[in-house]
Amino acid sequence: MPPSEPIVVASGLRKSYGTSRRPVTVLDGIDLILHRGEVLALLGPNGAGKTTTVRILSTLLRPDAGTATIAGHDVLTAPRRVREVISLTGQYAAVDEKLTGRENLALMARLAHLPRPAARARVDDLLEAFDLTDAADRRLTTYSGGMRRRLDLAAGLLRRPQVLFLDEPTTGLDPRSRQGMWEVINEVVAQGTSLFLTTQYLEEADQLAHRVAVIDDGRVVAEGTPTELKRRVGEAGVELTFGSAALAAAAAAALAENAAVQEDRLVRMPTDGSVAHVKSLLARIEAAGAEPEHWEVRAPSLDDVFLTLTGRVARAAEKEVAA
Repeated sequence: MPPSEPIVVASGLRKSYGTSRRPVTVLDGIDLILHRGEVLALLGPNGAGKTTTVRILSTLLRPDAGTATIAGHDVLTAPRRVREVISLTGQYAAVDEKLTGRENLALMARLAHLPRPAARARVDDLLEAFDLTDAADRRLTTYSGGMRRRLDLAAGLLRRPQVLFLDEPTTGLDPRSRQGMWEVINEVVAQGTSLFLTTQYLEEADQLAHRVAVIDDGRVVAEGTPTELKRRVGEAGVELTFGSAALAAAAAAALAENAAVQEDRLVRMPTDGSVAHVKSLLARIEAAGAEPEHWEVRAPSLDDVFLTLTGRVARAAEKEVAA
């Protein structure tokens, strides 16, 4: 996408919790820029500092150091102006289960001080846009997790924000509900809203983000497009599983210097993904008498990215301190 002016600028953000004697650093000098009309994904494991970053940018938390502006307004000196141009949807749906979907949106519209006629029209539009019209007058106790997340996102769009913060919007959703949320989010961005997204899923960043900032231990360790990040890990590879470590070693020898034996019986070989190249690799292995039990072409995953960039697996459970 063509370059545009920045709408979110963060520089040197730092935040620690705990006591002065035993501080726990959550952010250790974060620099980020979101341009108008862009989707920026902050990608990282639990405890990396994603939510803390969002809380600071949305004026819910003061940093220990650093600066941040939203649409030219300083989050520390002009928090009210910042809140006028942003919307935040957190990790958990902030809706009232005792109310219907329509009643939830109407309540949010009143809290946002929207005029009643405009509020009714906006509620109806959002219910239709988020495919909730048929369920609008049902209590939320009958809603699925995906429906609640869509309703929560709809509530955040009542005032048409310039910047929308989504903090792990699809965590806990099944694949079908996640895909539905991606479609809705893409439609929101297409209407002109700039999006700051946090996620644990590289596939989510692939679907939604123009740029990705990888955060780990409170620092941005890499930044680029999803494709650029995966290229830093490596190209696609053929992974072959053999019946024994000896067969795996024989296959690796047949494939020469680019092949690597992993986990005794697993061999990985870089590939361009073409049928011709994969067939040639399999033919060399067959000629060596080392037929695999199973093989697949595998692109770099989120775990691969984090293992390369941080030396550990991204999805591993970690101790999180309000991060």
